Amino acid sequence: MKPLKSLLVLSLSLITLLMTGCSSTPPPKKTYDNICSIYSHDREWKSAAYKSYKKWGTPPYVLMALVHQESRFKPNAQPPREYALGMIPLPRKSSAYGYSQAKDGTWHDYMKATGNWGASRSDIEDSLDFIGWYNYQSYKRLKISRKDTYKLYLAYHEGRGGYSRRTYLKKKWLLAVAKKVSNRARMYKKQYYRCR
Repeated sequence: MKPLKSLLVLSLSLITLLMTGCSSTPPPKKTYDNICSIYSHDREWKSAAYKSYKKWGTPPYVLMALVHQESRFKPNAQPPREYALGMIPLPRKSSAYGYSQAKDGTWHDYMKATGNWGASRSDIEDSLDFIGWYNYQSYKRLKISRKDTYKLYLAYHEGRGGYSRRTYLKKKWLLAVAKKVSNRARMYKKQYYRCR
């Protein structure tokens, strides 16, 4: 039974590695503060953001601000892992992964709702489509404008149920982060219309 389990783990690792190789190149850190530089670095980012915008209604500058906050544009971003005795890896506190930091369950809901069963969280096009889809659900269910980065981020972080219960009001740090994401979207918006 152990060799079969080891083979399964190895197979899943190889599949993950191959899927990661299909993602677009993340932009260099020096370009994070300029959406035009991000788009110039890899045209796929611009195309993916615009495609999501046309499909779901969240403007590209809002989408990119959310990706910046969630993963700093890293395709394999994950929450930090703690180690027991300094060397034994413990399970991560969340299944969040990829550009969008979508959790397993929410990502599955997205694939089921859209029929995009081959979607990968380490692919920028799929991640931007996911964020657009998620924000569209927040727009429909919570009546949050798809241009309101501040409220969209709170709903994205807390989940729509948490947002409805206003759980964010007990998290001053989260309100500060949402403000920061909103400011970045505003900055990206000014740049976006100059480089579009």
